[in-house]
Amino acid sequence: MDATVVAIAGDGGDAGHRRPLLASDDEIRPHPESPSPQTEDAKPGQKPPRVASLDVFRGLTVAMMILVDDAGGAWPGINHSPWFGVTVADFVMPAFLFIIGVSAALVFKQKTPNKTMATKKAAIRAIKLFVLGVILQGGYIHGRHSLTYGIDLDHIRWLGVLQRIAIGYFLVAISEIWLVNNISVDSAKSFVKKYFMEWIMAIIISALYVGLVFGLYVSNWEFKVQTGNPTLTFPTTSNEVGIKMIQCGVRGSLGPPCNAVGFVDRVLLGENHLYKNPVYKRTKECSVNSPDYGPLPPNAPDWCLAPFDPEGLLSTLMAAVTCFVGLHFGHVLVHCKDHSPRMLLWLLASTVFTVSGFLLQLLGMPFSKPLYTVSYMLLTGGVSGFLLLLLYYIVDVVNIKKPFILFQWMGMNALIVYVLAACELFPALVQGFYWRSPENNLVDATESLLQIIFHSKRWGTLVFVLLEIIFWCLAACFLHMKGIYLKL
Repeated sequence: MDATVVAIAGDGGDAGHRRPLLASDDEIRPHPESPSPQTEDAKPGQKPPRVASLDVFRGLTVAMMILVDDAGGAWPGINHSPWFGVTVADFVMPAFLFIIGVSAALVFKQKTPNKTMATKKAAIRAIKLFVLGVILQGGYIHGRHSLTYGIDLDHIRWLGVLQRIAIGYFLVAISEIWLVNNISVDSAKSFVKKYFMEWIMAIIISALYVGLVFGLYVSNWEFKVQTGNPTLTFPTTSNEVGIKMIQCGVRGSLGPPCNAVGFVDRVLLGENHLYKNPVYKRTKECSVNSPDYGPLPPNAPDWCLAPFDPEGLLSTLMAAVTCFVGLHFGHVLVHCKDHSPRMLLWLLASTVFTVSGFLLQLLGMPFSKPLYTVSYMLLTGGVSGFLLLLLYYIVDVVNIKKPFILFQWMGMNALIVYVLAACELFPALVQGFYWRSPENNLVDATESLLQIIFHSKRWGTLVFVLLEIIFWCLAACFLHMKGIYLKL
């Protein structure tokens, strides 16, 4: 991917054949406070190393995504929170968005000579990423345990992870192109003045989100369900489809049935185009196995069967603000040339975001990934900042790179790993070759064997997923050595 699929493809790396994120004279690299041996021994004209921690951060995020998606079912503790609260899994998506902002700051660090052309390029790249997301996550591909494909366009899911990344990238790219003042930064005052309008943009988006979430009136609504579900208590005769009515008539609700986030999606996208297996089906109201999926408990509320998109329109609007948080960290990386001021400003910003998130929670706005509440955005943005700070110190300041080399490889080619592993293209391809029955394939056989060896379905699944992550790290290493990078 070239200079702008920022959170997926990567902006680090020193391969000679690799197409860099920035032009060769625009690369962002560590500026050690004292010359390192590598710098002193560098040959004339040789480029100093890039900021490897960005690739490590990206690779670690992809690895966590694979872990959560593939092992979360066996280990609910690392799965997403059913509605309110946060788990390890709930920090993964914000980390993607955060690194988008960091990378965008590097891409657009120089003044854009032709703003119209730059806007066109940003729009085209965002559209390509959005379309890729629709193909991979819109229902066309049926996943690892199905050898079929195809989707009724009347039920295609329009939004998803890659679509959210595309929207977040486009907003920060447009802000970098049009809202940054063309002044040099030589003080804290000039830094604020240069990027002031971008923070105004982020505040406006946040205010719009809060206004809609707490101001929209959510009326009673209905949805269709298959009558084959035993929870339906009335007979129907038309196409085995029944109608459920949800009683709302409220403003400002943050619960699953009557929130404005779901209301906007139902009105603008339509019920048929929403995610059919939302996380609130793992709440105590909807699952006897909560916090895991399970049968409906007696007298379960009707909304347990309703669709809800965790990457919906309003929540994606708020998620884009996480990109602006990363943008600030990227600006610090660009303008602070020494380690100490960089890390100090990152530490300060991370602390402010994290503390603000907890304060908002105390004031009544809970952490919720499905709604992407402001408190959740601040908390996860702050934690992403702390993680970047830690990795930067270890990898780029202390120069301890070997323990993180697997993640660095994965971060250099994160898009192809995401497409093949997280979107289950590669497992589905392998499972297409089976012995006599579709269940007798290499993927399922390996996982079953590990479960037998460890005498536990949970531990066997966890080991299988960890081996899967190592496999993709090594695959990314092979691609890196061959100079192969998936770009958009």
